Amino acid sequence: MGPPLKLFKNQKYQELKQECVKDSRLFCDPTFLPENDSLFYNRLLPGKVVWKRPQDICDDPRLIVGNISNHQLTQGRLGHKPMVSAFSCLAVQESHWTKTIPNHKEQEWDPQKTDKYAGIFRFRFWHFGEWTEVVIDDLLPTINGDLVFSFSTSMNEFWNALLEKAYAKLLGCYEALDGLTITDIIVDFTGTLAETVDMQKGRYTELVEEKYKLFGELYKTFTKGGLICCSIESPNQEEQEVETDWGLLKGHTYTMTDIRKIRLGERLVEVFSAEKLYMIRLRNPLGRQEWSGPWSEISEEWQQLTAGDRKNLGLVMSDDGEFWMSLEDFCRNFHKLNVCRNVNNPIFGRKELESVLGCWTVDDDPLMNRSGGCYNNRDTFLQNPQYIFTVPEDGHKVIMSLQQKDLRTYRRMGRPDNYIIGFELFKVEMNRKFRLHHLYIQERAGTSTYIDTRTVFLSKYLKKGNYVLVPTMFQHGRTSEFLLRIFSEVPVQLRELTLDMPKMSCWNLARGYPKVVTQITVHSAEDLEKKYANETVNPYLVIKCVKEEVRSPVQ
Repeated sequence: MGPPLKLFKNQKYQELKQECVKDSRLFCDPTFLPENDSLFYNRLLPGKVVWKRPQDICDDPRLIVGNISNHQLTQGRLGHKPMVSAFSCLAVQESHWTKTIPNHKEQEWDPQKTDKYAGIFRFRFWHFGEWTEVVIDDLLPTINGDLVFSFSTSMNEFWNALLEKAYAKLLGCYEALDGLTITDIIVDFTGTLAETVDMQKGRYTELVEEKYKLFGELYKTFTKGGLICCSIESPNQEEQEVETDWGLLKGHTYTMTDIRKIRLGERLVEVFSAEKLYMIRLRNPLGRQEWSGPWSEISEEWQQLTAGDRKNLGLVMSDDGEFWMSLEDFCRNFHKLNVCRNVNNPIFGRKELESVLGCWTVDDDPLMNRSGGCYNNRDTFLQNPQYIFTVPEDGHKVIMSLQQKDLRTYRRMGRPDNYIIGFELFKVEMNRKFRLHHLYIQERAGTSTYIDTRTVFLSKYLKKGNYVLVPTMFQHGRTSEFLLRIFSEVPVQLRELTLDMPKMSCWNLARGYPKVVTQITVHSAEDLEKKYANETVNPYLVIKCVKEEVRSPVQ
């Protein structure tokens, strides 16, 4: 059984479709009318916009033509470039696009049953932690008969144009799609958890061990249903879409469509002087400007493989615009990597993702105020919400993601799309149960970027221990909602710290209420005795105070 589904505008697809079929009419959505307000907030489009149904644009319209990933997509006259890249990414993994486009065969045009077609479609989005179904009609904006926003080069295919319309409806209008990053869009399409990797900062061309660790992470992510794309930075607007010496485009996003670690046979070991190949297949959504370096179709490496070799090794290409490149060339040529992990399903009953909805609230009582601003506001910083989680073993990668509620639906009222947000991470005591009020010995284990984007994240390898994460706005005294998600391959048990101090009880009345907290940090221990010379020491700490005694876990 899937996650609960929220109906956007409370519109029920099957009921609306049945009513239209019964009345022999095509659906016209009263909540997203074919008019200027559905396009923009407060401006008019130059040129006359005519909203047309697919059957008025071409003959034999289809939702999907053949294989969904086989056709190039174009952003159109007013389209959004990240949307086209996100469509291309979505099409790579069937498990994702069939969730976003539910029962696509039932929604398909059937020329044999035109009386059953009602001009109504539905799509599903992961919207601030909830799967939400959006219903639309099939009226699309055109100028001079051409679609204004994204379209497929297969001129009778409309899945991406209709999906884009449903997404625009969810966010308020087509203009609301401006400013979204490709990871924002992919996360909304799939519910994945996004991480951006700076390839130059990671120094993967220099650090061999880090390079192969990256390959392992990408391979694991891709084979588990994740989506990955990459791009080359463009230093200025003039160099956008400028071709590099090896045929790649600056400022352009490429989609990963396969990744393979290949063991070579005896003959090919001699040819390539290597026992293994680490290979990545990429695709240009526009279907042009392919890689022309090693392992491209015109390269010496490619020509040395027979058709049988390529098939046996899995080095095949199914789409125009696809090409293979080695891990070394991949790390050398690309600057930014967007990794969207599939985290919707528990692995063998173990949750890899912990998530919690929270909010920044303002209250006159400092103990109830939960909007303390960033770390610079030392007097109020710890008034923010606080969340604790436990890393049970050393050396595990933990990805922390903080997403604020999207405010672009309020843009017509003059509100900003996003606040500046971020978070701080502290390593705390093993027995902490209450909120932090002072930062004396707690180690500052990490900090995210503070920026006015929808989502900020931090990815770190953490040592064993307890950590408190404090999500903040940059300024104190503001209110908003947020979604905190933490991904790790080991359970981390995320929970909120809500209590400021122990509750008063009858026992306290008899024994007295605690007034002092003693914090002990053990940095090292020497000359520990062994019973036997060859045994390892497993120390623990005993703390005694009057008649009470506390013993720590064995280290």
